[in-house]
Amino acid sequence: MSEPEGLTLLFESHRSHLRAVAYRMLGSATEADDAVQEAWLRLNGSNTSDVANLGGWLTTVVARVCLDILRSRRREEALDAEVVDSIADSKSDPEQETLLADSVGVALLVVLDTLSPAERVAFVLHDVFDLPFDEIAPIVDRTPDAARQLASRARRRVRGGERTSNADFQRQRVAVDSFLAALRAGDVEGLLAVLDPDVLVRMDAAPGAPPREFRGAANWARGATAAFSRFAPVVQPAVVNGTVGLVIAHGGKLSRALTFTVANGKITQVEIITDRDRLQQLDLSVLDQ
Repeated sequence: MSEPEGLTLLFESHRSHLRAVAYRMLGSATEADDAVQEAWLRLNGSNTSDVANLGGWLTTVVARVCLDILRSRRREEALDAEVVDSIADSKSDPEQETLLADSVGVALLVVLDTLSPAERVAFVLHDVFDLPFDEIAPIVDRTPDAARQLASRARRRVRGGERTSNADFQRQRVAVDSFLAALRAGDVEGLLAVLDPDVLVRMDAAPGAPPREFRGAANWARGATAAFSRFAPVVQPAVVNGTVGLVIAHGGKLSRALTFTVANGKITQVEIITDRDRLQQLDLSVLDQ
């Protein structure tokens, strides 16, 4: 076997791990593949004869590439919500979106997207892939103690802070889980069973305009199952402002959030948030399984 062939085989043996790292860093299948490809190019252009742990070396390269991508995102001008939605819808691959949601979790990707690039890298490398902080430190250009603090801050964001009382929280969760199950199944009767007959639904309208309102479960349920069917792979429960809600994201980018008011086991109010500024102000964390 020639040396290039051997190098290719070694790299391919690490590809799935590198792609998993990049997925969690970036929340985008396309960008993750780009980061892995960049690692391959750097491997080809480097003398790695003295590298004792090629997997660790490649993980470091991918992490640094991802950090550069995350920092570049922060420098770009923000697109308005309608443009973001149209780009996500036009480029999304349903199979890849489903894979991403199943393997990582939409809610986790959404929360990770609220972190600074260095916090995200430190958290993913340590909490997800068990890298020690002395290896993470040079990647994020910090001391090991500072890298530990980055991961700790990120962990608090992921886990969330104050929530409603445990009993109320569990009642919310049961209702929202039933709501989501009915939506995913296209089950109008199941949706009607969890909605209060006089449920009020509010949805963001154009910037500066008052929200649109829908009153009554029968008026909204059938249209809701149809409208949300295309979001099925990328919708997941999350903690939104301390209560159980839903987040919808393409490629890890939050496009919609739903909050709920629950009384006597029924959903009495739904708010659908699509405004970019409002989405950025939400306090989001991952819902424990």
